[in-house]
Amino acid sequence: MNSHDRGHRTVLHLRFVLPGDGDAGLLEGVRALLENITPRVEIIEPDTAVLDLGALPSWNRDARGLTELIQLRALALLGLHSAAGVGPNRMLAAMACNLTPSDRRTIIDHSPDAIAAFLRPRPVRELPGVGSKTAATLTSYGLHRVGDVAGLPPATLQRLLGARAGRTLHERALGHDTTTVAPSPTPASISTEHRFTRDELDPAAHRRALLALADDLGTQLRTSGQIAAGLTCTIRYADHTSTRRARTLPEATQHTVLLARTAYTLYESLGLQRARVRSIALRADALRPAEEATRQLTLDSGDEKPLAIEAIADRARTRYGSPVIYPATLATSRHDRQQTLAPTGRGQTITRAEAVPAAVPRRPATGDGQRSRSRW
Repeated sequence: MNSHDRGHRTVLHLRFVLPGDGDAGLLEGVRALLENITPRVEIIEPDTAVLDLGALPSWNRDARGLTELIQLRALALLGLHSAAGVGPNRMLAAMACNLTPSDRRTIIDHSPDAIAAFLRPRPVRELPGVGSKTAATLTSYGLHRVGDVAGLPPATLQRLLGARAGRTLHERALGHDTTTVAPSPTPASISTEHRFTRDELDPAAHRRALLALADDLGTQLRTSGQIAAGLTCTIRYADHTSTRRARTLPEATQHTVLLARTAYTLYESLGLQRARVRSIALRADALRPAEEATRQLTLDSGDEKPLAIEAIADRARTRYGSPVIYPATLATSRHDRQQTLAPTGRGQTITRAEAVPAAVPRRPATGDGQRSRSRW
């Protein structure tokens, strides 16, 4: 496959192996390296880059050779191992990358036969937008593989999933995707931090802090009309050392319940055992407008109630000017917290007293620390 063929698009999807305590700005070095190859580079924090290889100067290399060159440069200049997927569109390139181990590459040719050979054997749950509920519905009708879905008439899928979802799934099963690579400046981030008043050993207190931070981030994202594609958790210990973990979200979101799940996963990956934690910070990465959100074809039923409560809480906050509905887990603290907001590029700081989230009527609460949040 030649990436310079005018009749075809060629997309490269790269996933880098970042150090666990790596610099949050490491992807900027990746951006600089990749923009020497093509100007059409989209960085998706914390660990992903997507390139359009169709608008290139003459490199005298096909897509495989160019991908090998990029991976070699990333390793030699930045010390970063990577997995790569190349395909005729973003969806196929991303799926190929997800199946590829580090320091390897998977190339999907543009021919219909090559696309079908890659897609048809794949489990249907690997198609973008297919959540567990959709997958369960499809498998209950014997549709286990992408090829099973591709072979159905679109009208049949629409009867099973609804008109829009059925039509979208059928297009994806055939390997169709019109999403373009959109070069963008360094994505903004929003962070929030919980500082304990004493070094905290209790994992339950750590998890309550993570939930409060996820609730804070979700509120900020929904208020500002943004979604986050990644989440970074930084834990600072009593000896002034720290550990950072980052993860790409399954889908870009602004919902507290989804942010909290990823935050818990990041925390559990650290394997802390009676660690003396001084503070926990959570950062929402790779922000973009909420209109660009891609939702699963159907939401799992278990998510519907938390999202409905979240919408009610947002409306109450808008009406009364302060949070009045909180996750019940956070009702255990008793003192007011002090929260600081430092907007990007401004020298001003806004401070306000904020009671601990609770699922009960608001009353004075005692707390175990304070949170501050800042936007870059």
